[in-house]
Amino acid sequence: MPEETRSQINEWITSATAGQIKDLLPMGYLHHGTPAMLANALYFKGVWERNFDAYLTRDETLFLHDGCVVRMPFMSSTSKQCITYRPGYKVVRLRYGHQGRGEHRVFSMYIYLPDAHDGLPTLLHKLSADLALLESSRTLTDEVPMRAFKVPRFTVAYKTNTREMLLNLGLLLPFDGDIVEVGAPEPLVVFDVYHESFVEVNEEGTEAASAIAVAMRFGCAHLEAPVGFVADHPFMFLIKEELSGVVVFAGQAIDPSIPQ
Repeated sequence: MPEETRSQINEWITSATAGQIKDLLPMGYLHHGTPAMLANALYFKGVWERNFDAYLTRDETLFLHDGCVVRMPFMSSTSKQCITYRPGYKVVRLRYGHQGRGEHRVFSMYIYLPDAHDGLPTLLHKLSADLALLESSRTLTDEVPMRAFKVPRFTVAYKTNTREMLLNLGLLLPFDGDIVEVGAPEPLVVFDVYHESFVEVNEEGTEAASAIAVAMRFGCAHLEAPVGFVADHPFMFLIKEELSGVVVFAGQAIDPSIPQ
């Protein structure tokens, strides 16, 4: 009963992501030639340590990478911020309040803003080539006064089958080699990798969800006076758990004005 199994997987993912990700696996996708599926989901909801005042939110101009401009709501704050300048870009760290009742965890969002309006691709290439450039709570600790601090209120969502992307990156073995051992009578190989993510950032905090489903088939195979931080053009953001250093969400805000 492939359709019943597909529904059960989708229902579990919807529940695990607080209803933010629905129908990850499309109708008719599973069939009797799909002997196994691996699914994982992640959900995060964090409230800012210091909320943005909604009364200060105003429509501002956002410059897109292609030279176009749009108007959208920008949140602003007069509070001190953890910010640093690097060659070609600047980074701000926004802390979330304490998470959970049990194990202590500390989360922050890092926004990487290139100096040039069209500088995001260059920045992404630079950071991916040297992960030591990623900031942390050890490199962004001191708060400094801000002349201007504005970030857009945005929602981004993305859904894709990452099979071709992973193959283009050189990840061949899971798709071509017999590496999956789950007690099946024949070798299993990865066939498809469905991924969907959702991130919403507003004055109160952040809600984010991500899910992945892997289908298998039988086969072989420090600044004293910063001038400000105004995120009015495409930027990258990370949500990181500070104690472990694990990045739980990463994304790009290219045109946050597009309704999701």
